[in-house]
Amino acid sequence: MHGLATIFVLSAAAVLALVLTTWALSVALRDVSIVDVAWGLCFVLVAWVAFAAGDGDAGRRLLLAVLVSAWGLRLAGYIGARKLRHPGEDPRYGAWRAKHGDRFWLVSLGTVFLFQGLLAWVVSLPVQASAAADGGLGALDAAGVALWALGVFFEAVGDAQMARFKGAAGNRGRVMDRGLWRYTRHPNYFGDFCVWWGIWLIALSAGAWWTVVGPLVMSLLLTRVSGKDHLERTLSRRPGYAEYVARTSGFVPLPPR
Repeated sequence: MHGLATIFVLSAAAVLALVLTTWALSVALRDVSIVDVAWGLCFVLVAWVAFAAGDGDAGRRLLLAVLVSAWGLRLAGYIGARKLRHPGEDPRYGAWRAKHGDRFWLVSLGTVFLFQGLLAWVVSLPVQASAAADGGLGALDAAGVALWALGVFFEAVGDAQMARFKGAAGNRGRVMDRGLWRYTRHPNYFGDFCVWWGIWLIALSAGAWWTVVGPLVMSLLLTRVSGKDHLERTLSRRPGYAEYVARTSGFVPLPPR
């Protein structure tokens, strides 16, 4: 491998610039939740920095840049559109703002923006390492693309189904148990899981097996930190949710029990 250190440094610098810009905007708007839009954009930025700075196989570099861009731009667009429909700061961040008071503008820089930037840089290690690896595309790359496509399907379709459900009159306070949500309580999180394990398979094909830390961190975020477990704690008291949990897989899609 050649130029990997350069890719690491340039990617980190690009992510830092993006999160600092987003943080400054959040201070002006008094809305930290715009970081959720920047999350997907961090990955897109890393992918194209790696494409430009890498000297590995050009086909794999372009493939990963396109895959990550399609995923990241869709995610950022979906969250951004949702925010426009429902303006205001996410209650999670609002609670932190109330806790820290006048110091929150500075506290949010480290605990929200820089932390999420670091996570995005770590999760995207397979993309960065692949850009410095020689060797053409093969069967593992094809398997990675297939897993990525499955993940994007679950994430995009699951998000669209939930948006339609929430937009329909009479569904307020009800549990979404239709479409993909009938088979898993979190099709969007399962989709993210597949996307990043698929990208790791492409990195594995390039010999960068050690970048497994990237999808492992993403899996932890999706299942234990800010994803599945966090969301279910907020939904646990909703009428009918306990019954939904009893019959529906918590993550991997399975037939209802």
